[in-house]
Amino acid sequence: MIKPVNQKAWLLVLPVMLIVAFSAVIPLMTVVNYSVQDTFGNNQFFWNGVGWFVELLDPSTDLGGRFFASLWRNLAFSAIILAIEVPLGIVIALSMPRAGWRVAATLVLMALPLLIPWNVVGTIWQIFARSDIGLLGAAVNKLGIDYNYVSNPLHAWVTIVTMDVWHWTSLVALLCYAGLKSIPDAYYQAARIDGASRWAVFRTIQLPKMQRVLLIAVLLRFMDSFMIYTEPFVVTGGGPGNSTTFLSIELVKLALGQFDLGKAAALSIVYNLIILAVCWVFYTVMTSADAKQGAA
Repeated sequence: MIKPVNQKAWLLVLPVMLIVAFSAVIPLMTVVNYSVQDTFGNNQFFWNGVGWFVELLDPSTDLGGRFFASLWRNLAFSAIILAIEVPLGIVIALSMPRAGWRVAATLVLMALPLLIPWNVVGTIWQIFARSDIGLLGAAVNKLGIDYNYVSNPLHAWVTIVTMDVWHWTSLVALLCYAGLKSIPDAYYQAARIDGASRWAVFRTIQLPKMQRVLLIAVLLRFMDSFMIYTEPFVVTGGGPGNSTTFLSIELVKLALGQFDLGKAAALSIVYNLIILAVCWVFYTVMTSADAKQGAA
């Protein structure tokens, strides 16, 4: 019996495809169009080819120098964030209760930072870390440390990293907690029978079972940290100097501050390609390691 083919289901998908085309594809094509042109205002554009991309990827030019400096800041920030939040999230997930009323209370408390909008988080830490009226700034200064994130680049970095850890470690912890909850009790019973230590249980049972959720956590945190804009912009505005000027802030300066649409479009395309490439590398390496472990 030949099963009849009904293509009417595409009618249900068509509205979604149109919305995606309107909200994503058309703006992307507009950015690509701007990236190969130059303008002197009055909506007059002139063909520039790949000129902006050549200048962007040349560190000796002003645009290239700004791009690579912001890129290294972004990579350093993402590396620091992942090095802190992933281990800390695992530790918090292992410490969370597994049963009883404390589970619901803990989950609600852990989810609270994730519910706060990004601009509000930046405003909270902008005030909280001030040395004159902020609780954190005043407390650190009381310890004899001349803390001022407005004028000291190191203090600005510490403030932004601490703010991001406070805001997003809960996401890693909740994902790891979900992975831990999915482990059957039979694994723990077998470990108790064998007399396995807590470290052995973590290394041979819990960590392997959390690998998939850790992959999701690493990918999400890398993308979020690499695209960060609102929080550092609200807290430091990219300063002091350019010490916290990440690619997103540099892009806004080019597009809105200087109105260099061609340069900004080229930067945004390269920015997007870098994110896609690094995420692909993360995904490939971690899934291949997971496959090798499963085969073993």
